[in-house]
Amino acid sequence: MTIKNISVLGCGWLGLPLATNFIAQQIAVKGSTTTPSKIELLKHKNITPFLLTLGKTDGDVYKSFLKDSDVIIINFPPKRVPNIIEVYQKQIQSILPYISNSQKVIFISSTSVYKNTNAVILEHLDAQPEKASGKAVLAVERLLQDALGARLTILRFSGLVGYDRLPGRFLANKKELKNGDAPVNIIHRDDCIGLINAILQKHVWGEIINGCADKHPLRKIFYTEAALKIGLTPPTFLQDNATSYKIISNAKSRSMLDYEYMYPDPLLYLKA
Repeated sequence: MTIKNISVLGCGWLGLPLATNFIAQQIAVKGSTTTPSKIELLKHKNITPFLLTLGKTDGDVYKSFLKDSDVIIINFPPKRVPNIIEVYQKQIQSILPYISNSQKVIFISSTSVYKNTNAVILEHLDAQPEKASGKAVLAVERLLQDALGARLTILRFSGLVGYDRLPGRFLANKKELKNGDAPVNIIHRDDCIGLINAILQKHVWGEIINGCADKHPLRKIFYTEAALKIGLTPPTFLQDNATSYKIISNAKSRSMLDYEYMYPDPLLYLKA
């Protein structure tokens, strides 16, 4: 299948550069935003803009946004609101009736759906999210799987970094933090886009795929180096033995997609 048209639901920090990446490949892109002031920015980047709020937008807008698209990228994370699980499901459910039987979908998910098991996490393991946001994401994964079946591929990304999302800001100046000896799970935005491109180029559908850097430095080392890199006071960590963690495996993404990560080592990314 030659991909000529893509709809990107959510042109934010990841979605906008993803859309411009498709434009550079001469793929026509429709992009959505909830912010009226971003309409002109999308137009400037040759993205056909849509002002669209899931659960509130008129059905005709959904139809126009999805019409003629070969692939739909759902890049819309849950908002931290009361009843987050129910709200997120209703938001995604609102657009489902307008997705045709011929369209493929990539859902941008999160490794927050996995429980901390102090072990390596592979895609075939049962997801058992511990936080409400992870539970909301897993509920929507299942909603989409039921509706779309083999036309859906789910990409579970680890912690997103790159460009203006500087991890040194996340924990700077904080004191006596726990889990200093826990390994971190990080992915650079360029690798997020690279994995999506690989899925489209290889026509990989009906899969769940983790996206994460190859290496997992300790939390205390990574966030200390990240803070120092941008001139902030690094955090301090407790000498605790009750470390809780997970190590996200990217083996499936590398083998199935034949993908080589541009930023395989988060510590080297900090030194770039």
